[in-house]
Amino acid sequence: MLMLLLTLHLLSAVVWVGGMFFAYVALRPAAVAVLEPPPRLRLWEATFARFFPWVWLAVILLLGTGLWMMFAFFGGMKSAPYIHAMFGIGIVMMLIYAHIFFAPYRRLRQANAAENFAEGGRRLGQIRKLIGVNLMLGLVVIVIAGLGPTL
Repeated sequence: MLMLLLTLHLLSAVVWVGGMFFAYVALRPAAVAVLEPPPRLRLWEATFARFFPWVWLAVILLLGTGLWMMFAFFGGMKSAPYIHAMFGIGIVMMLIYAHIFFAPYRRLRQANAAENFAEGGRRLGQIRKLIGVNLMLGLVVIVIAGLGPTL
């Protein structure tokens, strides 16, 4: 059972953090280089519409498998500090993602529908900054997970 939980946990982290890395490091610069703002904003809306359901699944699996493993295999909240660090940072990441989804992403969709591309650009800028923060936090969690017992 532990192997299944770890596998689901790791794959969920790869999907979420890897997707943010791709969006931030590859897709964003390419979109800026080749697209004017209106089609670029529509591209991002379509990209998020495909990526965000996977992030919701990853969030649910990460939280579920993480808590299950923490309490069933690692002694609960009395476990190692690295487990606490991963859990705490993970919760912050999930809250940032929920904010992205329910606030600037919703407003980006509304702005695009109204063809208010200046507002859409502002909302995309907010999303970009928050995804940058979440990407850094996600990379930190990956390092903590990899080094865990040695910390």
